[in-house]
Amino acid sequence: MGYISPSQLDLALREKDRTGKYIGEAIVDLGFVSQRVVTALLAGYAEAELINLHQVKISRLALQAVPYAMAKRFKLLPISMEGEQLTVAMVDVYNVVAIDALEKATHKIINAVAATENELVEALELNYARETPISDVVDQIMNAKGITEAELESDESPVVRLVDQIIGLGIRNHVTDIHIEPGVKTMRIRMRLDGVMHEEVLMPSQIQLALIARIKIMAKMDVTEKRMPQDGRIQYALAGKKVDLRVSSLPTQHGESIVMRLLDSSGEKPKLEDLGFSEASGALFKKAISAPHGIILVTGPTGSGKSTTLYAAMGEIDTVHRSVFTLEDPIEYDMAGVRQTQINDEVGMSFGSGLRSLLRQDPDVILVGEIRDSETASLAVRAALTGHVVLSTLHTNNAAGAIPRLIDMGIEPFMLHAGLVAVVAQRLVRKLCPSCKQDIENAADVLQSLAIQAPTSPVRLWKAVGCEHCNQTGYQGRQGIYEVILIDERFHDAVVGRFDARNIYDLAKENGTQTMFEDGIAKALQGITTIEEVMRVVK
Repeated sequence: MGYISPSQLDLALREKDRTGKYIGEAIVDLGFVSQRVVTALLAGYAEAELINLHQVKISRLALQAVPYAMAKRFKLLPISMEGEQLTVAMVDVYNVVAIDALEKATHKIINAVAATENELVEALELNYARETPISDVVDQIMNAKGITEAELESDESPVVRLVDQIIGLGIRNHVTDIHIEPGVKTMRIRMRLDGVMHEEVLMPSQIQLALIARIKIMAKMDVTEKRMPQDGRIQYALAGKKVDLRVSSLPTQHGESIVMRLLDSSGEKPKLEDLGFSEASGALFKKAISAPHGIILVTGPTGSGKSTTLYAAMGEIDTVHRSVFTLEDPIEYDMAGVRQTQINDEVGMSFGSGLRSLLRQDPDVILVGEIRDSETASLAVRAALTGHVVLSTLHTNNAAGAIPRLIDMGIEPFMLHAGLVAVVAQRLVRKLCPSCKQDIENAADVLQSLAIQAPTSPVRLWKAVGCEHCNQTGYQGRQGIYEVILIDERFHDAVVGRFDARNIYDLAKENGTQTMFEDGIAKALQGITTIEEVMRVVK
């Protein structure tokens, strides 16, 4: 074969028998060769054409000839239909069972061509979703005479397809949260994109019970329990992308509210240079991370990107020569060389109890997902004072606010000054869509009206417009704005003297700290975001 050894082939065959995977899938999953190489080899042996589905126009007539459930089950996609011949793309062109079933269902001669699994799954979901709008699937559910328990788990059920379409829409649009909101006559589906809620579709409230039941089955939640809040988890795959969905249900006046948080577990781990730190703030943060011991805190409200910053900071740490641990809720990325622990309050595994146990594991660096209580705060400070580096998050409005907050949690000021290395505060602003952003006339006047001193001349600002590339929002993606305070001797009197956040903030500015607002204005002047976005998240 040339690409894998006989022993690797033997191992792949055993993996195929054990899991029921296709042989090519087993070879790829074991990491012996790439998906495209395997697909090309199998296509060559079968004398089948290997196609790129991104470059092929899919026939609507062909899609209508093959039920979605069959296409999904056999991992195939109808491409074209001419006369008595139906051309289908397949992951495994040797799958005679699929070809026979397709011939019987369509009464056509099947011409099988090969495509990689990632391309096929993506094209399958995308094309069938386009062919059958959500409104049509809703109509199918409304016209059905009730939904049985078996139909809630069948791929052919319209309820199953509806949930798949909703989740698929969220994944393709890169949303962070999907909200299913019950009402008296209608149920509203909204999605959070770049920190802002967008209404996607309204549905009749009659399908609410079936839709929520299907989601709860997927999340391994109790379908019969409607009076108590529940939490669950769904592991979903779309076009080769693995996404974890954290599901929360909450009883409300008109039924259960469902919120699904999307975590892309297959995405690239964040890198510090990609987060948007200014040169000065980035240098301060890197200096803090390189400290031999002490606490580094990242502060901000929920959804401000604190965890992403912590993960990026962990990427700067030498995990080969240092003992590194984390306590997380949830674990969002798998980090090589790091021992990661999931918090589980139900069995008593809190941040506090976990940190106490972890300190007996001979750590050098500890990431604590969040300081929620006095116990965790006290343990974190003591760990920092005994030679450990501790990275964590805290909910405060700005960097200066972290100091009085920790003192309020019972930390002695002299211990806090000795243990605290740096505090980073951050927010996320939406980035302007590069395809449609437009210059603002009289940009200098806009800054002057806001009492902002423009650092550059001539002054340029941009506004969001909206186009097909950004789903008519004018924005694409988000970037952080930051302020970084290094706690050194200049802050001794402020910490020990229990100064309030305002006085500490003023002291930081006197010592050259760039505030979040100033960082945001700088990014607006660079054309990264808008003045309105900066004002929205900071003021």
